[in-house]
Amino acid sequence: MRKSNIGTRAAAKDATHERIVTVAARAIRRSGYDGTGVADIMKEAGLTHGAFYSHFPSREAMLAEAAGRACAESAAAAADVVTRVPPGMALAYMLSAYLSKAHVENADLGCPLAALGSETSRQAPEVRRVATRHIKEMVDLIARQSPDWGQPGAHERALVTISTMVGALLLARAVDEPGLSDSLREAALNHLSPSAR
Repeated sequence: MRKSNIGTRAAAKDATHERIVTVAARAIRRSGYDGTGVADIMKEAGLTHGAFYSHFPSREAMLAEAAGRACAESAAAAADVVTRVPPGMALAYMLSAYLSKAHVENADLGCPLAALGSETSRQAPEVRRVATRHIKEMVDLIARQSPDWGQPGAHERALVTISTMVGALLLARAVDEPGLSDSLREAALNHLSPSAR
């Protein structure tokens, strides 16, 4: 009976931890690292501020885990596109989804690179490590969609593609003119689209 209670408590603590990380992953994309406070995260998760330290040793540890979750969600969405479309079409579908108006309007569920890129260089090493790993994964995923995957040219094009995608999304979110936002997205999409080459 006692073992069962311990297991139940551990499962409840794990579920609570997951809830905090999920809330934090959305919050950092919505408000940035600096705009995400422990008290706000805990309140949104339905917990007291005091409970935070039973889950994380520091705010930076929570931010790193939240960044990891946001990156994992983004990578999973991109990988899902690759598995659902005909061979040779994955990059075009990835670009369309990434540079969509819906992605511009839903930062809290979208790409953490575009939402957090300008702040990441000022974060703790563990947060930067998460971002670096995600960038490498995304470059590799994009390079693998190239007919000449494995060649230096495919890797270089993937670097340019990810840089353009993230930059276009960031700028499309930054401007206050819907027409300009659309033009930024569409120009990047037209330039990067495999059919435009």
